[in-house]
Amino acid sequence: MHDIKWIRDNKTLFDKAMARRKLNTIADQALEIDKNRRDCVVELQKLQTQRNEASKTIGNARANGNETMANFSINLVADIKKTIKEGEVRERELTSQLNNFLLQLPNIMFDDVPDGADEDENIEMHKVGTPKKFDFEPKQHFDIGEDLGQMDFEIAAKMSGSRFVVLKSDLARLERALANFMLDLHTQEYDREEVVVPLLVNDHALVGTGQLPKFEEDMFKTTDGKYLISTSEVSLTNLVRETTLAESDLPKRYTSYSYCFRSEAGSAGRDTRGMIRQHQFSKVEMVSITHPDHSEAEQLLMLEAAELVLKRLDLAYRVVKLCSGDTGFGAKRTFDIEVWLPGQNQYREISSVSNCGDFQARRMGAKFKDTEGKTRFLHTLNGSGLAIGRTIVAILENYQTKNGDVEIPKVLQPYMGGKTITNAKK
Repeated sequence: MHDIKWIRDNKTLFDKAMARRKLNTIADQALEIDKNRRDCVVELQKLQTQRNEASKTIGNARANGNETMANFSINLVADIKKTIKEGEVRERELTSQLNNFLLQLPNIMFDDVPDGADEDENIEMHKVGTPKKFDFEPKQHFDIGEDLGQMDFEIAAKMSGSRFVVLKSDLARLERALANFMLDLHTQEYDREEVVVPLLVNDHALVGTGQLPKFEEDMFKTTDGKYLISTSEVSLTNLVRETTLAESDLPKRYTSYSYCFRSEAGSAGRDTRGMIRQHQFSKVEMVSITHPDHSEAEQLLMLEAAELVLKRLDLAYRVVKLCSGDTGFGAKRTFDIEVWLPGQNQYREISSVSNCGDFQARRMGAKFKDTEGKTRFLHTLNGSGLAIGRTIVAILENYQTKNGDVEIPKVLQPYMGGKTITNAKK
């Protein structure tokens, strides 16, 4: 959430930053609510002074035997108290209105984020690996999985509806193998602490990381008011909610394997077949909590770790910097990693690595005390390391063979009990 004092002092800069998000005259709207709130506070202070003075008059009048003045002052105090109560209600309403307005506003992007309308204007940073060539027409992952007899969308639809899948046999084990491989890489080579997180969280947790209130339609909500997480970023980032860390405790680096749940409310008609866009999917997530001076370097370190997963799997990919129109609500800058899918003949997103600055920390009240004793807001970062389902998609499409079998990437073979190939149904 944005600091209203900073907006007052930097109105032009704030409007310029919001204009990059296609939001105009935002500062004026925020400052109007803020002015009404501050005027209300000033009026309350005046009333409280008047009440105190009238209360003193009661005692003085009685001491002088002036009951008429005393009674008048008693009635005046009662009227002032009533007006104060009404003013306090108004002040709370205006404070809530201001907070709700600010909670709807996206993060301020870094200056190096390119301006652009949508994903077509993202900037390619670099490519790694060469897209694989086949001497046959490569299939898409859903055809491969169904031919293997190990991917079943039909039975999933019968029990859960569309955008669900049942994985069996080697593909079920492949999901587990990928999770273990990724967790081992992040914990052993990047010193991340592995965490098992709650999959159900309250609304405060989601407000803290920015999913609420703006994106409630994308969430699955339970009957008792809790929400299924759309990413374990939510649970991991909230580990530092309402805390004040010592600078010596930084950075905090976490990783978690979890299931994630998204309604895909805005994705009607997109990727309706296959595992690209599911209501339930698994992911290995990375979250870092850092000193503000170190968050830029941390983002590059997280990007390196996500890229290393794909390098070890020997999958071709590219890294793009998202433009302003494609950068997420809570991010100051995001790098996407897109893996090559020969069945689709295109690169598709498999990871996003975002620096959120102090945007989430302000919403969560997450701070640290620096070496000079000053309390400051932390910086938070998150990144997929990687999305498991999309990694399975990439392996099936890149490691398919002409006869319908699928080879197992070498790095995963120990996690698959030494198995080197998954055989198609004959």
